[in-house]
Amino acid sequence: MAQRFYDTRTAQIRDFEPLVPGQASVYYCGATVQGMPHVGHVRSAIVFDVLIRWLEATGLRVTSVRNVTDIDDKILDRSAASHAPGFEASDLYPAQEPWWALAYRFENAFDAAYLALGVRRPTYEPRATGHVPEMFALIRRLLDGGHAYAAADGSGDVYFDVRSWERYGELTRQRVEDMQDAPDADPRGKRDPRDFALWKGAKEGEPATAVWVSPWGAGRPGWHLECSAMSTKYLGAEFDIHGGGLDLRFPHHENELAQSAAAGDGFARFWLHNGLVTYEGEKMSKSVGNTISPEEMLGMARPKAVRYFLGQAHYRSQLDYRPGALQEAAAAVERIENFVDRARAQAPDDAAGTSGAPLAERVPAAFRAAMEDDLNVPQALAAVHEAVRAGNTALAAGDAAATAARLAEVSAMTAVLGLDDVPEAGAGGAGPAAAALDSLVRSQIAARAEARAAKDWAAADRIRDALAAAGVVVEDGAEGATWRLEG
Repeated sequence: MAQRFYDTRTAQIRDFEPLVPGQASVYYCGATVQGMPHVGHVRSAIVFDVLIRWLEATGLRVTSVRNVTDIDDKILDRSAASHAPGFEASDLYPAQEPWWALAYRFENAFDAAYLALGVRRPTYEPRATGHVPEMFALIRRLLDGGHAYAAADGSGDVYFDVRSWERYGELTRQRVEDMQDAPDADPRGKRDPRDFALWKGAKEGEPATAVWVSPWGAGRPGWHLECSAMSTKYLGAEFDIHGGGLDLRFPHHENELAQSAAAGDGFARFWLHNGLVTYEGEKMSKSVGNTISPEEMLGMARPKAVRYFLGQAHYRSQLDYRPGALQEAAAAVERIENFVDRARAQAPDDAAGTSGAPLAERVPAAFRAAMEDDLNVPQALAAVHEAVRAGNTALAAGDAAATAARLAEVSAMTAVLGLDDVPEAGAGGAGPAAAALDSLVRSQIAARAEARAAKDWAAADRIRDALAAAGVVVEDGAEGATWRLEG
């Protein structure tokens, strides 16, 4: 079977042939670093980590890009709130924090979450603030082509003219008349309420550090523009795959596609979108109280079990969390590990003579067929557990050759799924895994302190209990809370 992916733009499963033979180029949307990572961010990162690992397993040389949006309305709003009179500071949101410091602090929190769950760093991880000249160039191309205009009200805003591009709406298959208005800047400067901002003129009260001088006036880039400029800088005017969460299809990805195509770029040949995470079938909402964070998950189960849970569903489907789900994932991981440990005691990994072959040639046919069929991880995991069952049977029969063969298969499959790269919590002393654990635990301690300050004792107790269940002892002192591993 040839490699196939579901392309959101065409709404079809299509054969995948890289633009450049032997290579693949992947861009997926990373974090807008306004706050702590939520479980949807981490699920998306794991989905595209598995995609990249599989493409590499087939022998392709992959160039991957994951952006960091470090300038944004919400980042500025969070920072401004911390400077307001009467602001109640916490460990998570200190008083009078500059926007760039807030953004960098939460960028580190995302990095820690990725590291804790074995998500590899991309080839390039550009920040929006480092690519403003490339954004100027893209705006100029759109203005010269008649697809953008500077607002006539003198605000300094520049907008994309959606009516100028007849293909606008092709990604989500919508008519312009049916679309919601774009919530950008002052609508009086727009020709059409659905036009979206390429450049946002500076507003009174915004910090001078968040303003760039442009040919159209002082201001900062629009969100959609940033990704188009960064993806094409590192991957070229046309590249293989653009990915992200399903919630980004409109307006973000629709607008990316429109402005890039209108500027003359071929842009992404495939669009892949992962489904969202729910809580017992319902959308997660802080107001409802049915949210669960990556930190809470890591407090309830080993990192490898959390990765297994977040990566086990088909990437396009909804992933539903319910109590007990992490325990089930932990049990599945332990079945795999128990076989691997027993088999390695009897036969080395390369006993089947396949360790030098590409990973895609070392996995069972059922696993490869599943991954080639639109990255069908549930079927791929079924192949993993079938190989584990067969390996246990071989162990019981004393069949060393069959044991070694199954061990080689299982090792290849878990490598593709990224399970082998997940650090154990508390392992490695002062290394990266310990730093990641420390960052995640401290974020939970900060969330507990915030809950206690709000007199939300139930939430504070829930966080404490989750940490205790993971073997983390929190000790409150005069200078704040500290933590250590039990024992």
